[in-house]
Amino acid sequence: MKPKKIWANLGVNNVKKTQEFYENLGFRINGKPTSELISFLVGDGDFIIHFFKNEELKSSLEGEISDLNKGNEIMFTLSAESKTEVNEWINEVENAGGKIVFDPRKDKKEMYEENGFYVLVFSDPDGHKFNVFYNTNN
Repeated sequence: MKPKKIWANLGVNNVKKTQEFYENLGFRINGKPTSELISFLVGDGDFIIHFFKNEELKSSLEGEISDLNKGNEIMFTLSAESKTEVNEWINEVENAGGKIVFDPRKDKKEMYEENGFYVLVFSDPDGHKFNVFYNTNN
C-alpha cells in the first residue's frame, strides 16, 4: 500500500467561526465551504485539514467526538523560520480569537532554549492544539 495523501478530519461546533479563525491565520481554503465542512490547505505540501460540524464527524466516526476540555486528540506542528515568526504567531492567534497555551517568551523559556528549540502552543476556538516550532540550531 502506498497512500498518496493523508489529511486530518476534526470536529467543530461552528464551521463559520472556524473558517474565520483559520482564514485570519492565513490558511488557504480547499474547495467550497458548506455549513457542515470547511477544508484548508496547509504548508508547502498542501496538508489538508477538514473541519466538520461535530454531528457530521460523529456519524462518520461511528462513535463519540473527543471532549477537548478533558484532553487532546492530536497536536499539529507548524514550522517557523525564526523566533520572530513564532512571536508573530502569538499576536495573530490572539487577534483571530485563539488561546495561547504556551508562550515561549515566558513559559519555561530556558529549558526549551537549552534543548535547541523555540515553540509556541495555541488552541483554536474549539480547543484543537497546534505547535509553532523553530529549531534554534539552524
